[in-house]
Amino acid sequence: MNAPRLAGGVACLFVGSMLLAGCVAKTEAATADALTVDTSDSACSVSAASATSGTLAFDVSNSGSQVSEFYLLAEDGLRIVGEVENIAPGASRTLTVVAQPGDYYTLCKPGMVGDGVGRAAFAVSGDAVAATGDDAEQKQQAVQLYAAFVKDQVEQLVPAVAAFTGAYAAGDDDAAREQFPRVRAFYERIEPVAESLGDLDPRIDYREVDAVAEGLAWTGFHRIEKDLWVPAADALNADGVTPAWQGWEPSTPEQRAGHAEQLAADIAELNDYVHSDEFQAALDDQGIAGISNGAIALLDEVATGKISGEEDWWSGTDLYDFAANVEGSKMAYSLVRDLVTSKDAAGEQLAADIDAGYADLETRLAAHRSGDGFVSYVELTEGDKRDLTDFINALAEPLSRLTATVLS
Repeated sequence: MNAPRLAGGVACLFVGSMLLAGCVAKTEAATADALTVDTSDSACSVSAASATSGTLAFDVSNSGSQVSEFYLLAEDGLRIVGEVENIAPGASRTLTVVAQPGDYYTLCKPGMVGDGVGRAAFAVSGDAVAATGDDAEQKQQAVQLYAAFVKDQVEQLVPAVAAFTGAYAAGDDDAAREQFPRVRAFYERIEPVAESLGDLDPRIDYREVDAVAEGLAWTGFHRIEKDLWVPAADALNADGVTPAWQGWEPSTPEQRAGHAEQLAADIAELNDYVHSDEFQAALDDQGIAGISNGAIALLDEVATGKISGEEDWWSGTDLYDFAANVEGSKMAYSLVRDLVTSKDAAGEQLAADIDAGYADLETRLAAHRSGDGFVSYVELTEGDKRDLTDFINALAEPLSRLTATVLS
């Protein structure tokens, strides 16, 4: 069951292309360009698919049987640019934003879990709207938006893990192998959050070599991974020394059920945490520096773990994790970008350098795509790895200056 959302039931948020006008009662939104939204158990019906730039009010009514949420997403479909949550059955909420020209998506999430229903394109035309709000307001709104992003990713992770562990426990290894890297993407985009929670990240995501080194029981994604990609007789563990079969036996059906149950329980604990007041308080304490440092930390995850090929040692699905880390890093950066460019010419140049770094890295990563996924990491040559490392380092240098600039 989903844990309670933020106190007050409504979060109003902004990101680069959209600016907060306010989360207001219906009577106060009369001057806005109003649109109506009906969220039900299976649909998300918006009264129009386009609007003119300026103040928009989405009047959201819940005709379904579950508590629901309404999202306005950026063009990439990942960044949340506006959200109302905790809309009880029969209740209504209003999201009011100042919309810049661009392409967006609308989406509802009945039950506040999963990837939502009724995703539809929403276009805003017209002229650019002048930014409003002081520096402190923008920083706090960025923190709120990052909280919404984390919650959304974990909400999608919960049912994805349920399906994945269900297939694994049932012995449907083909289905589980197909799901493994895609399920992990939700976690990898917000990994620094879990890493701050003591032993939760080790339980969910430790590699075998790390668990052994610290004397911990080995559980989580990578424990399951080794069952799904049974190591060859001449394979080595992630330490590069120990034979993979040394002391190893495939899990029994009962053990598989236990591993599956443990991972699902740990993800449920993570979901409870990110919907708690404790999580919001922690983000508030870290402030805007926490977001910019999160962008840096996720790129460091790529540089120290993914590029070596040691993360997904058995499956070779490291590039999926690589891409998700970069997506999460770019998402966090996008929340503070306007604060950087508003500083001075040096801030504008820093943002331009970071933008170029992300674009170049994404282009190089795309060269290793296969269908809607990626090639196995073992197919990369040493030259490919050095090439990716060069682009990581090219982005890491300007990104390392992000927090200092935001706080200046």
